[in-house]
Amino acid sequence: MRVHQTDFSQGSVYKNILEVAVPMTFAQLLNLLYNIVDRMYIGRIPEVGTLALTGVGLCFPIITLITAFTYLFGNGGSPLCAMERGRGNEDEAEKLMGNTFTMLIATGLVLMVVGLVFYKPVLYLFGASDITFPYAGAYIRIYLLGTLFVMVSLGMNPFINSQGFGNMGMFTVLIGALLNIVLDPLFIFVFHLGVQGAAFATILSQFCSAVWVVRFLTGKRAVLHLKRDALRIQWVRVKNIMSLGVSGFIMAFTNSLVQIVCNATLQGYGGDLYVGVMTVLNSVREIFTMPVMGLTNGASPVMSFNYGEHAFGRVKDAIRFVTVLCVGYTLIAWGILKVVPGFFIRIFNDSPELLDKGIPALHIYFFGFCFMALQFTGQSVFVALGKAKKATFFSLFRKVMIVVPLTLILPRVGGLGVDGVFWAEPVSNLVGGCASFFTMLITVLPELKLGKKTV
Repeated sequence: MRVHQTDFSQGSVYKNILEVAVPMTFAQLLNLLYNIVDRMYIGRIPEVGTLALTGVGLCFPIITLITAFTYLFGNGGSPLCAMERGRGNEDEAEKLMGNTFTMLIATGLVLMVVGLVFYKPVLYLFGASDITFPYAGAYIRIYLLGTLFVMVSLGMNPFINSQGFGNMGMFTVLIGALLNIVLDPLFIFVFHLGVQGAAFATILSQFCSAVWVVRFLTGKRAVLHLKRDALRIQWVRVKNIMSLGVSGFIMAFTNSLVQIVCNATLQGYGGDLYVGVMTVLNSVREIFTMPVMGLTNGASPVMSFNYGEHAFGRVKDAIRFVTVLCVGYTLIAWGILKVVPGFFIRIFNDSPELLDKGIPALHIYFFGFCFMALQFTGQSVFVALGKAKKATFFSLFRKVMIVVPLTLILPRVGGLGVDGVFWAEPVSNLVGGCASFFTMLITVLPELKLGKKTV
C-alpha cells in the first residue's frame, strides 16, 4: 500500500490542510457509521424498532463519556506531538505518544469495570423506563466489553494524522466501519440477536481498527514509533497532555451531560416518544457536524506544526481558510435540513408518530446551525496552539453555562414544554459560538502578527 506523508512546512497551507482534512473528514463520516448503522437497523427490528431505538439512545451518554476520555489523552497528546516534531524534537514526540497510549489503556480498564458494575442505575438515571431498559441494558453491557478497543482506535489515530499520514488515519476508520456495516444485519437479523447483535458488531469492528492503529505505529512506515521505553509514565508529561486535552474532554463530557438532562426532561414532559425524537436529532446532528469536525481536526496538526516552527503567517492562513469553509458548509447544511427534514428522520424510523413530532423539533433544533461552526473553529485554534485555559473555558461555557440551564428553564417558559428543550441548542450555538470565535480573533491574531515580525 502506498503511504503518502504531508510535509506541513512546505507548499500551500490550504493544500496541507486538505490533504489531512479530506481523508480525516471521510474517516469521521465512516466513524459515524458505527452508531448510525446500528440505529438504522435497530429502528427496523420488527414490532419493537421504535422502543429499541429509544433504548439504545439512552446509552449515548455512556458512549460519549468513553469517547471523552479518548479526547482527553489523544487530542491532548497529538497537538503536543506535532509541535515537538515542528521543533525537531522527535524523541519527546515519541514519549508523548507512548504516555498517551498507557493512559488510554489504564483509563479504558477502569471505565469498563465501573460501567459494568453501575450501568443499571445509571441508565435509569439517564431516563430509562421499565419498557426501554431491557434494550438499553442489552446493548451497553456488550459495548462496555469493547472499551479498550474504542480507547485505542479513537485515542491513538490522531497520532497517525499528526505525522501527516491522513490516508492511513482514514483506513483506521474505514476498516471498522465497513466491518460494522456487514456484521450489523448478520448479527441482528440473521442470528436474531437484536440490539445485542448491533453491540457485538460494533466492538468487533473497533477491535480490528485498534489492531490496525497499533500495527502502523509500531511498524516501519511511521515517522514516530510506539516504543516500549516511551510507555513509562512521567506525570509532568501526562499533566501537559491532559491540560490541553481537557477542553476536548469537557466538550464531549458536557455533550453527555446535555444528553442526560435532555432525555430526563423529555421523559418528564413527553415520554418515551420524545426521547426517541432526541435520539434521531442527535444522529442527524452527528451526520452534519462530522465534516466540520473533520476539517477542524485536519487543520489542527498543520497549525500545531507551523506554530512550533514559528511560521505564524501560515497559521493565520489556516485559520482564515477553516473559518470560511466551515461557515459556508453549515449554511448549506441548514438549508438542506430546512427543505427536506423528513428524509433524515426516515433514515432511522418511518413511524408516522415519530415523523409528526420529529419534523417540528428538527426545525427548532437546527435553527441558526451556521453559528455552530464558529464554536468548532475557535475551539480548534485554541487547542492547536496550546491555549489550554481558553479551550477549556469555552468548552464549559456553551454546554454547562448555557445549554443545561436552558434545557431545564425553557420548558417552563410560556408553555414551551418539549419545544423548550429543543430551543436550548440553537441559542447555545449563537451565544457560545460567537463568544469562542471572537475571543480567538481578539487574542490569537495579535500574537501571530507580533510573532511573525520577530521571526
